[in-house]
Amino acid sequence: MRPRKNKTAAAGKSAEEEALAFLQQQGLRFLTKNYRCKQGEIDLIFNDGPTLVFVEVRYRNNPRFGGALASVDFRKQQRLIRCAEYYLLQHQTDQPVRFDVIALDAGCDIQWIKDAFQVTP
Repeated sequence: MRPRKNKTAAAGKSAEEEALAFLQQQGLRFLTKNYRCKQGEIDLIFNDGPTLVFVEVRYRNNPRFGGALASVDFRKQQRLIRCAEYYLLQHQTDQPVRFDVIALDAGCDIQWIKDAFQVTP
């Protein structure tokens, strides 16, 4: 059972590296990756001009359960928002914020969804 988990982790890491390179090519300025706190993890953090961008990278080898994009459900969004709030408290910034999703499905091009979801009051 261990080899499958290691293979999945390697695929996820590779997807994050691909997303990182892609976003840098688009002109975003890389800040950090794999930011962790009690609330969860943010895969990549960038500046896009004055905007702080929190990026969730999702990779799916098999679209059987809806593909990479569908895996960023409401619950996942809420965890990302809580983690981003903690990041903002730690770094004391008042930059505008955006949540993007990079979706990679096996055999398909990168899908970059800017402003994929909003923080609802």
